[in-house]
Amino acid sequence: MTTITSVTAHQILDCKTRPMVEVEIRTSSGHIGRGAAPTGQSVGIHEAAVLRDGDPASYNGLSVHGAVANVTNVIAPALVGRDIADQEQFDAILLGLDGTERKSELGGNAVYSASVAFLRASAAEAGRPVYRHIARDELRTIPVPSFNMVNGGRNGDILQAFNEFIVVPHGAGSIERAVEMGVTLFQQLGTTIEAFTGRPAGVAKSYGYTAPSDDPRVVLGLMRDAAEACGFADQVSFALDCASSEMYDSATQSYELAGARVSAAELVEFTRGLTEDFDLLFVEDLLDEDDWGGFSLAVERLPRTLVLGDDLIVTNRGRLDRAIQERAVDGFVLKPNQVGTITEALDTFDVATAHGLVATPSGRSGGVIDDIVMDLAVGLQVPFQKNGAPRSGERIEKLNFLMRAGDDIAGSELASLAGVSRF
Repeated sequence: MTTITSVTAHQILDCKTRPMVEVEIRTSSGHIGRGAAPTGQSVGIHEAAVLRDGDPASYNGLSVHGAVANVTNVIAPALVGRDIADQEQFDAILLGLDGTERKSELGGNAVYSASVAFLRASAAEAGRPVYRHIARDELRTIPVPSFNMVNGGRNGDILQAFNEFIVVPHGAGSIERAVEMGVTLFQQLGTTIEAFTGRPAGVAKSYGYTAPSDDPRVVLGLMRDAAEACGFADQVSFALDCASSEMYDSATQSYELAGARVSAAELVEFTRGLTEDFDLLFVEDLLDEDDWGGFSLAVERLPRTLVLGDDLIVTNRGRLDRAIQERAVDGFVLKPNQVGTITEALDTFDVATAHGLVATPSGRSGGVIDDIVMDLAVGLQVPFQKNGAPRSGERIEKLNFLMRAGDDIAGSELASLAGVSRF
């Protein structure tokens, strides 16, 4: 039994200098676990609530002292002195203390940080890395990292509707080579974009390059050119995170695309053309987070490419169950802070696996060093994951984590996408 001797919390900063909650749990044997709650650049309306103070005088309203106080005044008194047997029992207490579907009473950021802190304390108590602590089976592979290369949004006169253009070095052969290929291609792409635009490639909010065109086909073409310049053309595939909820107009039920407004069916057909011309491993959030019919159409019309739900699923078991019934996804993006506890996230993962769906762990735009999603990616033996652009410290640390895990797991290999890729 693990006896909890203290639960403390304080406000720290994420990689975008936005306040976030960090929780520390100490056990009677002297072990410590810490957890923090990152936040995305875009946050789905169905995610666990992020409780912020709203005081414009403090971090423009983004401070989290209220959520910190909820850890101190509500969560800590209920847990200190308890013998907690396992993660499921611990998280059940957290869910009971909050009592709301979206963790809006205590704040999903408070609940999630405590859940992660306990997981880390439990792993420390067991004397093993978290990824070994949560492993379902023998560890054999390291997931293929994917690299966010170009970011959409507004860039001067250009409005690129798709949020992320991604490279997946699936043919690398080893995790060290996969990392090297991603970094090399990223650097080459800056040169390729500069040659195309006549000016240095800009840095976007998520640290990829700013999109040089509003046409996704042009951006993918530049990425393919960069891959060919590096000699990687037959070793990499591409992917998209469209984040289409950001570009959806509910009044007209239309989406932004290359300077025009299009229907869900038109967006799906445009993307079908992309999948025929480019090797797209996956397309994430092609439709709005509540466009169930659009997602089902995408699964039907994009046979070469995995259709993943992020804002659609938000790592929520109930929403995944509906997606399975409606054949709305081929997989989902695993972001445990979206649902609020480690237990709920693992439950969603297990359901997806049982139905042959892909789970893709991903950090958030407002990330942290030592993100728990890396332990999930290795421990759950997923085929590939999202690592972000190879430009900022917390994203580089994710790559370093994979290389260290590769050395730690004797005889490990880079995961094969042979059973996942459809092209």
